[in-house]
Amino acid sequence: MNDTNSELLAALESADQIKVGDVVTGEVLAIDNDNQAVIGLHTGEEGVVPAREYSDDRSVNLADDLKVGDSIETVVVSNVTSDKEGVAYLLSKKRLEARKAWEKLSFAEGDVVDATVLNAVRGGLIVDVAGIRGFVPASMVAERFVSDLNQFKGQDIKAEVIEIDPAKARLILSRKAVAAQERAEKLQEAFSRLAVGEVVEGTVARLTDFGAFVDLGGVDGLVHVSEISHDRVKNPADVLSKGEKVNVKILALDTERGRISLSIKATQPGPWDEVAEKAPAGTVLEGTVKRVKDFGAFVEIFPGIEGLVHVSQISHKRVENPADVLKSGDKVKVQVLDVKPQEERISLSMKALEEKPANKREDHEDSNGASRADVAAYQQDDEGAATLGDLFGDKL
Repeated sequence: MNDTNSELLAALESADQIKVGDVVTGEVLAIDNDNQAVIGLHTGEEGVVPAREYSDDRSVNLADDLKVGDSIETVVVSNVTSDKEGVAYLLSKKRLEARKAWEKLSFAEGDVVDATVLNAVRGGLIVDVAGIRGFVPASMVAERFVSDLNQFKGQDIKAEVIEIDPAKARLILSRKAVAAQERAEKLQEAFSRLAVGEVVEGTVARLTDFGAFVDLGGVDGLVHVSEISHDRVKNPADVLSKGEKVNVKILALDTERGRISLSIKATQPGPWDEVAEKAPAGTVLEGTVKRVKDFGAFVEIFPGIEGLVHVSQISHKRVENPADVLKSGDKVKVQVLDVKPQEERISLSMKALEEKPANKREDHEDSNGASRADVAAYQQDDEGAATLGDLFGDKL
């Protein structure tokens, strides 16, 4: 074989060689048990397309999409064996589609694009934008910190293009600015349809130590912990759960700060509504001491209803400090002195249920040796011959 023929043969062999990055078309030979498509190439060699290189859908079953004999176009990712007699290649359909999408790029930095969230990872969201794989960092997902990014999986979102680098197939986006604009628009719409004093239905969106945020249809309002129930609530999560439907009353609409204040307890009958009927003045009840102050003790007589036993109403004996005779948790009997439901005030007495001791000053003798009782008895004597001057002499 002369040199010319050798060079021609070498050129033909070189033309038939498959290199990483080449786009190749092959025939589906089989779908193996590992959910991989075995592809026959024009060189007589074989390649494989794993499910992960076929689609971003983790649950895809290649047997549902492909059948033996189908023609498929892919890009060569790498050699998976060095066996010269049967070189096999790792092929990818989704990377080829991404390459084509980059070639047809139709947006630029600063544009707002539609994206589909493919997956949530520790650092943010992996999204698809017109066939191009992009990334939304966790700090750019929302205006506030989002602890659970999985809630965005499968959602269609709008995001601003922050960085594009086709050479590195790098696409970075931000949903934060777009979310802020969307929230502003929704708030404006909400302020136009909501009115202070109105009762509406909402959904508990998230819970915090200081209250619950309720979704009113695209915008959240805050139910402060003090507005959740007429009973004392320490932790909102004890009485509410995410996704729960609740009725709320609009307390305030702050257009300047973009805030909506809500109340759940304002939609429910209050414990004071019937207290005047349940406990009129003179009623004797058993209660529990809740708090002890210098001026008296607060006693819970019904759930959520506390009345004050003033220090002067604790005992007939002089009480300097209520804490000397009462402590939180004590069970006591009290009598209702006065009820003011509108002011949410009720006055109670413990000493009213105690036997009043005899007046010591009336029983004791005065400083001259004669008791007031003796004097009274004497004054009522029929004969009345003696006078007070007789009894006390010139000391009177």
